[in-house]
Amino acid sequence: LWCLKPKTVPPRYLGQPSPFTHPHLIKHGEVTPGLSQIEYELRRHRLASLIEAQADRLGPSASSGTHVVIVLSHPTRYMTNDIPYPFHQNQDFLYLSGILEPDSALVLYGKGRPDQAILFVPRRDPGRELWDGPRSGKDGAAALTGIERVHSTEELGIVLKALKGTLLWYDSSQPAHPRLHQAHVSPVLEAGPMPRSLRPLIHSLRALKSSAEVALMQEAGRITAQAFRRTMTLSQGDVDEAVLFAKFDFENRIHGANFLAYPPVVAGGNRANTLHYINNNQIIKDGEMVLLDGGCEYFGYVSDITRTWPVNGKFSPAQAELYEAVLEVQRSCLSLCSPGVSLDNIYSTMLALLGRQLRQLGIVKSSTSDADVLKAARRFCPHHVGHYLGMDVHDTPELSRSQPLQPGMAITIEPGLYICEDNDQAPARFRGLGVRIEDDVVIREKGGPLILSSDAPKTIADVEQACAQR
Repeated sequence: LWCLKPKTVPPRYLGQPSPFTHPHLIKHGEVTPGLSQIEYELRRHRLASLIEAQADRLGPSASSGTHVVIVLSHPTRYMTNDIPYPFHQNQDFLYLSGILEPDSALVLYGKGRPDQAILFVPRRDPGRELWDGPRSGKDGAAALTGIERVHSTEELGIVLKALKGTLLWYDSSQPAHPRLHQAHVSPVLEAGPMPRSLRPLIHSLRALKSSAEVALMQEAGRITAQAFRRTMTLSQGDVDEAVLFAKFDFENRIHGANFLAYPPVVAGGNRANTLHYINNNQIIKDGEMVLLDGGCEYFGYVSDITRTWPVNGKFSPAQAELYEAVLEVQRSCLSLCSPGVSLDNIYSTMLALLGRQLRQLGIVKSSTSDADVLKAARRFCPHHVGHYLGMDVHDTPELSRSQPLQPGMAITIEPGLYICEDNDQAPARFRGLGVRIEDDVVIREKGGPLILSSDAPKTIADVEQACAQR
């Protein structure tokens, strides 16, 4: 395919890593590391097939009409004058094109089936490139992606008007790129039919990972698991949450991650009971545990792992008791990760198992009714058992957690128990303790789930051994 596609010679430098500029990262025929031109083209064709199937259900006029699909990139966003935030691409646009540059767009079109692609990228501009770095331009983008028809972004509106689509597929409620939307897409929306939502279709494709995507997620999981192991070596007593944050960030990046996937939770002691605590600026005292929820992004795919450990390297009896209770529930939930079971099914099981543990720990009285035990489980674990994972941490939010899991889906499994220090209903030895254990999982047809985060220490013995390493 690489040999048969564009004959243009790309510029020496492109607006993103390429086989020409980063041969240590990207092979010839790949658009982004590990993902080939063929894979991106197949994604576009699968989307075209989904749209074709939907059009057939809408009737003859829809199935024979001209479909136009519009997907915009993200813009560059600024934290203050001339100082940009680190750029992060719109994942739906990236999934279909492989283009990492801002101010870009992808249009798919065709009669009955939108399988023809047009890519729009920023025009080469030596003046801006002096300040911001090289752009791919039309020739570079064509050579990199294999998409033969490439225009400058300024031509987007003109091309859209010329296509005269009878069916438009575009997410207009929250445009990915407000300026491009206003300048180029809004006039088409005003003159044409009401657009149909595209996001649910793309998310249904993104939910099922190819073997190449799984390989990228495996590497993200491996990098983060080792970062946990190395961060645990700082367990020698009092420690600043900021130090653990810095160590975790460093270990991910130094071993190949592009950056952290999200602001991590580094919560010592009772702060572990604040689920999204990200201040990470307190001292964790000798004898307390730390809950670290963190992950990295590795060439477009992320990890999301949580471990809880004592900062002096040794679990106290009460800490070990609560930790083992959560670990037992987590193992049981992992064993349920198979095709046909939904995240909601696993969540129901998690609540029942946590309720049983709460009884055994004496946090809930043995005489409490089953209904009240479930209420207590929801109170002591107020979040779901997991979520979809992939190009984003909370990936493909258009997908319901009630739908059956399929081979190729990636999810997290993350039960927890959180007992605030002011909870006078719980035994005193557990107050101020919060434990969560989270792993990343790919559903497989046979052989059980693939645990992407299996290298991160999890048993009490393995955690204490990791903490003792220097």
